This record gives sequence, C-alpha cells and structure tokens, in this order.
Amino acid sequence: MERDGQLELYTEVAIRLKEAHARVRALQVPEGVRMALARKLLVITAAAKHDLAGAAKRLERFIADLDEGRFPEEER
Repeated sequence: MERDGQLELYTEVAIRLKEAHARVRALQVPEGVRMALARKLLVITAAAKHDLAGAAKRLERFIADLDEGRFPEEER
C-alpha cells in the first residue's frame, strides 16, 4: 500500500514541477531572476530523487512564493 502512496506523491510532484517550470518561463521578470528561479526548481528536482516528501514541501513553498510575487534578487 505504501508503495502506491509513494507513486501518487511522485506523480503529483512531477506534475507540479512541470507546471512550476512553465510558470517560471512565462514570468515577465529580468533574466537573472528567471535563472535564479530555474536553479531553485532544479534543486527541488534533484532533492526529489532522495527525499520525495521533503521535495514536495519545498515545491509547495516555492509555488506559494510565486503566487505571492516573492522572487529572488537578480544576480549580477
């Protein structure tokens, strides 16, 4: 049973990551900000390979930040 729950969580995280990447690509922000956001998503993606539940929580925080318009500073 737990394996099914893990598979469902994996599927949900994969779908949400794909949606988050699309949202980041569509943002009208400076390229440096977009790059910083993309890096954060790559870190979450990598974390999902080792800690799926933790990655899901990080992804939820990331999406909440996007929803609230909280973006990282542009890198120089």
